[in-house]
Amino acid sequence: MRIRSWGLELGFQQLGFTDIDLAEHETHLNDWLTRGFHGNMDYMQRHGTRRSRPQELHPGTIRVISARMDYLPGTAADIEALLEAPSKGVVSRYALGRDYHKMMRKRLQKLARQIEQHAGPFGYRVFVDSAPVLEKALAEKAGLGWIGKHSNLINKSAGSWFFLGEIYTDLPLPIDTPVAEHCGDCTQCIDICPTRAIVAPYTVDARRCISYLTIELRDSIPEEFRPLMGNRIFGCDDCQLVCPWNRFAQPTQEQDFAPRHGLDAAELIDLFQWTEQQFLKRTEGSAIRRIGHACWLRNIAVALGNADTSDPVIKALKGHLHHSSAMVREHVEWALARH
Repeated sequence: MRIRSWGLELGFQQLGFTDIDLAEHETHLNDWLTRGFHGNMDYMQRHGTRRSRPQELHPGTIRVISARMDYLPGTAADIEALLEAPSKGVVSRYALGRDYHKMMRKRLQKLARQIEQHAGPFGYRVFVDSAPVLEKALAEKAGLGWIGKHSNLINKSAGSWFFLGEIYTDLPLPIDTPVAEHCGDCTQCIDICPTRAIVAPYTVDARRCISYLTIELRDSIPEEFRPLMGNRIFGCDDCQLVCPWNRFAQPTQEQDFAPRHGLDAAELIDLFQWTEQQFLKRTEGSAIRRIGHACWLRNIAVALGNADTSDPVIKALKGHLHHSSAMVREHVEWALARH
């Protein structure tokens, strides 16, 4: 099918096609929400069934084109070594370079226009984590991989270091066959999770997840999780790092995803000294910017509380004892008490 070859030409590694029957996934989602595992992400409930019923989000939708794009930067510092270096800040690999949302959306729009030139006008809408879309469920149905026990999508020949995007369409495209699940008896992702957020296979309690705590949460991080966060200051990749299937992952060829501003191996003290203006400048075009300067300092304060005791660490923390944000001050005080 020409759509697949056009997608590859635009930089996607794989495309798949699926219908919109997500009844099984809707049941799982509703159970997850009922158990409160979404934490403060109230929008997960507010969107109701639009997330699991694509035709409600975009009327006329009968098919979904699901696309994946590798993002693992081949030039980034070794993350496993960083996790053993408490003076460094660990940023999730997906956030080291330019924010993927706009870039992927533009390419999916280009793909849609190419389809339109070939098939004539048709109804469609492009999504890249920009609306209530069950992207992993749709990608699984489209044959791009299977949802692993850590709830991320895994591809047998490419691992899990990739982004997903979708085109909802009214074109009656032939659908692909889902692939078999290949996690088997492996529980490495469950066993490695620092905060035990994977409470059961295929079920993550976001309230315990370091990615949620450092990115989605806008309040104080519960004290029970702070020592477990180590030096992770934006997201957490541990469950992907240990996944055996990621030995097949390929570094991205996209220069936009290459590390910027030395964020792949930065010193915590240096990051903690960024003013709000510096934060906004150095995170321009980055996914990190969305958390804001106060949450950035909150996360780094926790990491400094977990760092080895030294005069520079204590001096850096004391420099924010009178920060205008009560949340920042609280985490700084906690960190100082650790030393």
